[in-house]
Amino acid sequence: MLLAVIPARWASTRFPGKPLRPIAGKPLVQHVWERCRESRRVDAVVIATDDGRIANAAKSFGADVALTSPDHPSGTDRLAEVARQRSDVTHFLNVQGDEPAVPPALIDLLADALLADSAPGMVTAATPLRDAEEYANPNCVKAILTANGDALYFSRAPIPHGAFANGAPIQPPRVFRHQGIYGYARDFLLRFVAWPPSPLEQTERLEQLRALENGARIRVLVTDFASPGVDSPDDIPRAEAALAALLKK
Repeated sequence: MLLAVIPARWASTRFPGKPLRPIAGKPLVQHVWERCRESRRVDAVVIATDDGRIANAAKSFGADVALTSPDHPSGTDRLAEVARQRSDVTHFLNVQGDEPAVPPALIDLLADALLADSAPGMVTAATPLRDAEEYANPNCVKAILTANGDALYFSRAPIPHGAFANGAPIQPPRVFRHQGIYGYARDFLLRFVAWPPSPLEQTERLEQLRALENGARIRVLVTDFASPGVDSPDDIPRAEAALAALLKK
């Protein structure tokens, strides 16, 4: 069974109450839930939260809710609590709760890769990085891949050096923008959260580096699917435009 989990918390430092902020007339988290429900490969969807306001709103639009501890340091830890509650689930997708325009086709793509016989225990996605300003922006996480499509490294720094020349990316692409959607096999997920935070993870503030530092493989699917997130109220117009474009297709 493949379960899509949408972690949602109220206490965002930059944007408290973000999951319930109206986007195109609906709570932000409802859009994410609807996109997951449109997936052909997901068996069920649950919103994982520690907040009663989010739980009540989610139930009002028909979502299944998992109430989780308020002490989790990350959405992955919240996901793992759901995994411990759901022994019937073999595979999990961690879908960011602040991306209302996440394409269902991207969710399907990750699901297919995760369920493949040769799949590693962890998969994620990235898009070719074509913008020099994003390349230099530490909020844009860069992904560097091996020849077979596994993750070599993730960084907030502009790596590899020389990936852009005269403001344009060199060809073929050498650097990718990481998208914060993950898939996990159940056993791998529970091992991952049992490992302590790793040195590079703490330096870069990127928890996926914990897997690499422990010798695990992460398959990175390179796509052209874009899914802008809502990190602050200023991001809402861009997210609404992306959502409108997705729903027209």
